[in-house]
Amino acid sequence: MQLTESQQRIMLAMARGLRLKDHRDIEGHKTYALHYPDDHSEPVNPDDVAALVERGLISSNKKFPSATYWLTEAGSAAVAAMQTEPSRESD
Repeated sequence: MQLTESQQRIMLAMARGLRLKDHRDIEGHKTYALHYPDDHSEPVNPDDVAALVERGLISSNKKFPSATYWLTEAGSAAVAAMQTEPSRESD
């Protein structure tokens, strides 16, 4: 399974304890962000989140207007594999 760099970054951030949440506005538009312990957040690409959900690597509580996502068992295994891969920086 090949994940993009941004998808890997999201999953690794979640494994470090950052919270991935979606937020809906009154018109139903959804945005996604990683939330840090100090309450600042970083927007993430909705297509990356959709791809991770579709692959079964993350799931959510499907709450409205703000859902929280977590790594699934498959997602945790993928993170473990990422962390044991040799760095690609030397390629």
